Amino acid sequence: MHQRLAIFTTGGTIDKIYFDAKSEFQVGDPQIVELLKEANAHFEYQVEPLLRKDSLDLDEDDRSLIRDRIVAVGCTRVLVTHGTDTLVETALRLLDVDGKTIVLTGAMQPARLRVSDAIFNIGYAVAAAQILPPGVYIAINGQLFDPRRCRKNVAGNRFESC
Repeated sequence: MHQRLAIFTTGGTIDKIYFDAKSEFQVGDPQIVELLKEANAHFEYQVEPLLRKDSLDLDEDDRSLIRDRIVAVGCTRVLVTHGTDTLVETALRLLDVDGKTIVLTGAMQPARLRVSDAIFNIGYAVAAAQILPPGVYIAINGQLFDPRRCRKNVAGNRFESC
């Protein structure tokens, strides 16, 4: 039996909209709803936009909001879309949430771009959130990470174990 998946969006590159060649951007509406529709996804989910921020702009109050909403939601399976720069910091803040499978994902390129890792990362994270045991995970670029033992390799444009 499949359980409903709670999806929380926080902004980050996955939801960014670029306006011109100078790479000026703003964080737009959550893209996950449209991506799941385009993917013909047929599982139960609910989406709650929490923030529309670049992850470098997230603070402890934002992380507390994310944690509080995850604790309060009736679902035991949770997906969080998040900017990659501080993805690990937010995941670490969630380690004390018991009884829930929490998967965080993001993208190195906006979902609105023709070439983006967003679609793959969301699909991978949705699957991970549905099958993993309770805990906190980072699912990105085809790999699962323990947030206590990974980091973003900015130069390599990827996450890696450490």
